[in-house]
Amino acid sequence: MKKHVARWLLGLFGWDIIGDRPDHARYVLIAAPHTSNWDFPLMLLFAAAFDIRVSWMAKHGLFRPPFGAVMRALGGISVRRHEQNNLVSQLAEQFEQQKQLVLVVPTEGTREWSDHWKSGFYRIALAAKVPIVPSFLDFKRRQGGFGPALLPSGDVEADMTYFRGFYHGMQGKFPEKFGPIRLQEEDDRA
Repeated sequence: MKKHVARWLLGLFGWDIIGDRPDHARYVLIAAPHTSNWDFPLMLLFAAAFDIRVSWMAKHGLFRPPFGAVMRALGGISVRRHEQNNLVSQLAEQFEQQKQLVLVVPTEGTREWSDHWKSGFYRIALAAKVPIVPSFLDFKRRQGGFGPALLPSGDVEADMTYFRGFYHGMQGKFPEKFGPIRLQEEDDRA
């Protein structure tokens, strides 16, 4: 029922659903471009339309009463972004412990323009030995969905070249806020 309601709502809002449901039980799901507050509810609708139960990280302040219980019910995981807490290892361990886990990670880490993507999505998938599935919300074409999975090889530049090709030409709600698809690690190796 939830799947049909989500598909109906997306159609009502003028969005087309592209791609197939990823066939993996455990993966890191890239959420890009991430340029507006609309990305979150649309991401939840697209996940529901594909019958995917997603988990996602958000700053701990969003989990205070009265909304904390709702955020957790929607799959939210509270994180303190500015503390050194070995989050990559903790999340990789979650993948080991669960038979099904789809962890949504906004690669830009912000809705504002950034010089680089945050590497957490890549490091989590590499440590957990799970694929990365690119999802997208292309506001220019009013399309959203999922692309083919990539199992990270450890060759950051080659793997990021795949994502640059996948997201080429896609636009967030505010295109000027979508920065380059590049990790800091790529520049550090150059």
